Amino acid sequence: MLASEIILNPDNSVYHLHLKNGDIPEKLITVGDPERIDLFLPHFDEVYFDQQFREFRSLKGRIGSKDLMVISTGIGTDNVDVVLNELHLAYQWDLVERKKLEEEKPPLQVLRLGTSGTLRSSIPVDSLLLSEGALGFDYLMYYYHWQDFRNLEGLEQFPQPYFAGADVGLARHFRSMVDYTGITVTANGFYGPQGRNVPLPARNAQWLEVLAAQEVNGFPVTNLEMETAGIYALGELLGMRCLSISAILANRKEHRFSKKPEQIVKTMIARALELFRVAD
Repeated sequence: MLASEIILNPDNSVYHLHLKNGDIPEKLITVGDPERIDLFLPHFDEVYFDQQFREFRSLKGRIGSKDLMVISTGIGTDNVDVVLNELHLAYQWDLVERKKLEEEKPPLQVLRLGTSGTLRSSIPVDSLLLSEGALGFDYLMYYYHWQDFRNLEGLEQFPQPYFAGADVGLARHFRSMVDYTGITVTANGFYGPQGRNVPLPARNAQWLEVLAAQEVNGFPVTNLEMETAGIYALGELLGMRCLSISAILANRKEHRFSKKPEQIVKTMIARALELFRVAD
C-alpha cells in the first residue's frame, strides 16, 4: 500500500491517533470531549498509557481482568472518519508492511458514550437514550459504498440521509441501562443544522418538528447529535460492532437544559463500564 494512502509517523503509529499495532484492545469507548476521559480514570485498576494529539486522546488500561480503551473523537463525523479508519488500520493491518493481517481477529466493539438533545417533550433531560439506529445528514457515507439512503417526507429539499443500525447484540446487552430508545439524527453542525436560530436563522423553521414526526424501522426519531450515524455506518463497513448511548442534556421541545450535566454523564459511564466488562 502506498505511503500516501496509509500515512504513518516515524514510530510506525497511525498518523492522527499515534496508535501502533498491538495498542488496540477488543473493547473501545468513544467520547467527544478529550477532558471527559478524566471521568473514566477512577474506574481503571491500571492505566497503560494516556496520550493526546490534537483532539484525539487515547487512554488504555485495565478494569478487573479486561483491557479497555477510551478515545476522544472531537466533534463531528469528519473526525469519526479519522478515528474509525485509523483504529481499523492499527488493529487489522500490519503497519510496517502496510498490508492487512492474515490472522482473523475478533471484531472491535465500539461503544459511543455521548451527549444529545431530544426532540420530544416526553423524554426529560438527565435521562439516558440508546440509539437503535441513526440518520446521517452529514454526507460522510456519500463517499463510501453505502446503499441505505432514506426518503423522508417534508425533507425533500435536503440530500437523502443515510441510515445505519446499532449492533443487535450490543443493543440487547445495554438496553437495561437506559430509559429510552429511538432513532438518532446525526447533524453536520451545531447551530443551523440542528435547527438553532441564533445567531443566524435556520433555513427550515420547522426542521425539528419535521424530524420529530419521522419514524424509521418502527422507532420514532428521538434526538439530535453529531457522531452516531457515522459510527454505525462506517463501523459496519469496517467490520466493527457499534452502539451509541447518549445522556440527554437538552430538551429542544421544552427549551430546557440539564442543571447537572456532569452527574448524568458520570452515571452513564458507571453503568456502561459495569455492563461492558461482561459483554460478549
